[in-house]
Amino acid sequence: MTGPYILQPDPSVPGLSTTVSGIDQNGNAVETRVVTEKPLTLFLNSQEVVTMMTIGDHPDLLAVGYLKNQNMLADDDVITDIDFDDDLDVVIVRTERETDFEEKLKKKVRTSGCAQGTVFGDVMEGFDTVSLSREARLKTSWLYALTRTINTTPSLYLEAGAIHGCVLCEEDRPLVYMEDVGRHNAVDKIAGWMVLNDVPAHDKIFYTTGRLTSEMVIKTVMMGIPILISRSGFTAWGVELARQAGLTLIGRARGKRFVTLAGQDRIDFDMDPGHAEEEPDRNRRKGSVPAR
Repeated sequence: MTGPYILQPDPSVPGLSTTVSGIDQNGNAVETRVVTEKPLTLFLNSQEVVTMMTIGDHPDLLAVGYLKNQNMLADDDVITDIDFDDDLDVVIVRTERETDFEEKLKKKVRTSGCAQGTVFGDVMEGFDTVSLSREARLKTSWLYALTRTINTTPSLYLEAGAIHGCVLCEEDRPLVYMEDVGRHNAVDKIAGWMVLNDVPAHDKIFYTTGRLTSEMVIKTVMMGIPILISRSGFTAWGVELARQAGLTLIGRARGKRFVTLAGQDRIDFDMDPGHAEEEPDRNRRKGSVPAR
């Protein structure tokens, strides 16, 4: 696809959404787009790890990112193959190293994420030892440019709603935009893309449409990304963890407005907010737009 992205949503891909008939508040017949979701069972070598509900795109990126963010793939692990069976809805990640996570898999913790996100009990293993780059900067001109570009990019969010988006950015350039029914899945797809393409994290910015929860902060920190931005709000634990890790945490970023609750020292106020554009009305709300 054309545009500033290396990889971005394509709402026209068959199977990601479908048209459903119903009636509106006046009893009139309507048709609207809704996102689809399907199970995807992930294996690491011969061991079944988890079954996730996902829209079904980029299963290879989702699988690798999930394993990486659960500390089940080490930095020096060599991935020898990724097999995806569309008929069985199964993806298998194979590594040179033999793996055995039976004990780890017993310690599951349900998160506040959509689509019943699940992390494992020791996912914060190493959280306190992560050192995020102090050299990373965020200019407010970059922030305004990013939110404008991202929020007007064709997406399932604009077509059908009921979905979360995450974007990996560098300065004022959005690089990779992923969507899924759960924000944790969208994060994992980006993590998988970074692993498979050997992309450094120290100078990147992470944008999400979802809330800034503890899960979002933990995953961003463990990925080594120093700046996290959202159009939504915060949770108290998410803010506490961001401050503990030295993560720059920006929420309620819409149009010319934003709030920073951690890591303010990375921000360069190089643009008068009065010169920033307000967000178009079409992008201010969650939910679907009528199908045409």
